[in-house]
Amino acid sequence: MSTAYYTDSVFALHDMGAGHPECPQRVGSVESALTDSGLLPRLQARDVPDVMRDRLVLAHTEAHIDNVFSMAPQRGRVQIDPDTAMNEHSLAAALRAAGALVAATDAVANGEIANAFCNVRPPGHHAEPDRSMGFCLFSNVAIAALHAVNTLGFDRVAIVDFDVHHGNGTEHCVAHDDRILFCSSFQFPFYPGSYLPSEPNKRVNVPLPAGTSGQEFRAAIEAHWIPAIQDFAPQMIFISAGFDAHREDPLAGLNLEDDDYQWVTERVCELAQNFAQRRIVSGLEGGYALSALGRSAALHVAALLDAGA
Repeated sequence: MSTAYYTDSVFALHDMGAGHPECPQRVGSVESALTDSGLLPRLQARDVPDVMRDRLVLAHTEAHIDNVFSMAPQRGRVQIDPDTAMNEHSLAAALRAAGALVAATDAVANGEIANAFCNVRPPGHHAEPDRSMGFCLFSNVAIAALHAVNTLGFDRVAIVDFDVHHGNGTEHCVAHDDRILFCSSFQFPFYPGSYLPSEPNKRVNVPLPAGTSGQEFRAAIEAHWIPAIQDFAPQMIFISAGFDAHREDPLAGLNLEDDDYQWVTERVCELAQNFAQRRIVSGLEGGYALSALGRSAALHVAALLDAGA
């Protein structure tokens, strides 16, 4: 048992334009940090398949899926919304980003590996059931979680999202399913600007004001996420791993440090050990200060490796 690693060269070909913060260099910065820290050789590298359409429809409307396919350009770039664009490689990248999460879910569920980290882009947690937004085309983690309950037969899974932006897309994609607990911490007020109220055994939203420190973040997680997850007793845990709450990140105003990501990952791993037979699938979301992204993701993966050994 160990930690699987899913990534693909197509993720660096998806490019939304010069100066865009969700840049092709993000996946490379994570992989370089894994290499420099000596973690990469310890991971089980796995091939990344395209997601099947019957998995996409677990989270998205047929009309939305058709729209993404129809808008994908053969050359050049098309704008989806003010923040989100597609080039000729974006559709392939989006299909493999979701495909990585689904493949990782299968491998973890089958007992081939203890847990997995998916170094993918485009991210997914802002993609709504019926539209793309916020750098996201398809809701990668929501698709994987819905696959776990609808295809693999899990009765209870949890999603934890520590990206600085609220995972509105994930929240709405799974809101109808009582088998999925959604836990999110995020800066508020901030993009996307709204969230659903917390509800026992369904969702736990933890809005944090600008300037929140790592210690305050940890206290909020201990007070809100941990007891909710313990009560829910999930059989698998999914992580939307966004690293843009870091104090160095240019897009937000929280003040987490590298070791706060190690801490929250270790806490999730403890929960997975106690309730989910160590089963965790993590997928990259945000993080736009490349050095901080790489350092934080490496600590996140190190915690997964320790838990999966």
